[in-house]
Amino acid sequence: MAFQRINLELDGPVAHITLAHPPVNVIDIPMMEELSTALNEIESSSDTSVIVFAGSEKAFSAGVDVAAHTPDKIAEMLTKFHAVFKALVESRKVSIAAVRGHCLGGGAELAMVCDLVVTAEEATWGFPEISLGCFPPVAATALAALVGQKRASELILTGRTFAGRDAEQFGLANYAVRSTQVIGKVADLTAQLTKLSPAALSVTKRAIYAWDSMHFDKGLARAEKVYLEELMKTEDAREGIAAFLEKRAAVWTGK
Repeated sequence: MAFQRINLELDGPVAHITLAHPPVNVIDIPMMEELSTALNEIESSSDTSVIVFAGSEKAFSAGVDVAAHTPDKIAEMLTKFHAVFKALVESRKVSIAAVRGHCLGGGAELAMVCDLVVTAEEATWGFPEISLGCFPPVAATALAALVGQKRASELILTGRTFAGRDAEQFGLANYAVRSTQVIGKVADLTAQLTKLSPAALSVTKRAIYAWDSMHFDKGLARAEKVYLEELMKTEDAREGIAAFLEKRAAVWTGK
């Protein structure tokens, strides 16, 4: 199919998914649908063993479309966005994220769920949802397993941004290199992986994530339930989204 929000290139054993929604690759519902379609296509290809996710030099992704957080769209958005993560976690292919520029919110969640991550040292990471009166369900579920409970709590509760070099130190990335070196480092990794048995990689990945994937499914379902049934019923969540869309400061009431 013809994609409007992403580019999909199948290059032998490597599938390249490039987020292509300028200027900062905001992940809207159409992109979520295209990502799911692309992942399903890749999963059915016996010739593919590696998936590489990338964005532009300016942004891997600045996160999920804030307009999709309104009450009339939030349930659909969470269902479709979380379908992408479930497909990634269950995938038999090794996934690599090539991060440059902004990597925020849902974009950071997408990168962190990949098996391997190469980030630019100067990339800007963060989970800023709390500034909108919201929280990131995937990060709330899985971030602590990567960076530890205290660090995960800090990053999610403060929403602060941090550099790619910090992402490597925290455990969110395998390598932090100069921005001009990211694509080359990813190419080195894919070259190593594609020399190996696709069957062995697939089975080994399943073994590595056997325990975590069970907790991820249950944890994400719980986080999604809290998001829809508790968070989205608060006045502050509605105010945070409205304030962002109206380009004004939020007025919190604590309700």
